[in-house]
Amino acid sequence: MTIQFFHYPKCTTCKKAQKWLNEHEVSYEEVHIAEQPPTKEELTAIWQASGQPLKKFFNTSGMKYRELGLKDKLAEMTEDEQLELLASDGMLIKRPIVTDGKKVTLGFKEVDFEQAWK
Repeated sequence: MTIQFFHYPKCTTCKKAQKWLNEHEVSYEEVHIAEQPPTKEELTAIWQASGQPLKKFFNTSGMKYRELGLKDKLAEMTEDEQLELLASDGMLIKRPIVTDGKKVTLGFKEVDFEQAWK
């Protein structure tokens, strides 16, 4: 599977991740996370491959997250409801997400990229 790079072009963290991928000549398919958010099915597969708790997939520093008061609501929501919510608005998703279907990195930490994508 091709590496997918879910990002928001104005996001500085995404820009750093993209720069790293380009410098290390990693080929990837760009997906604008706000214009083409991953579907619930895609998110489910990415989440399961990541081994991370689902709450890590929320962009907790985003305006939308705060507007919806999700800090208090997430604990009461089912995983299915959380996945529906994430799929409904790409701005709720922590970014960038880089995945090849087996490996997943969430956000950008150079050490994680070194291990996963070099």
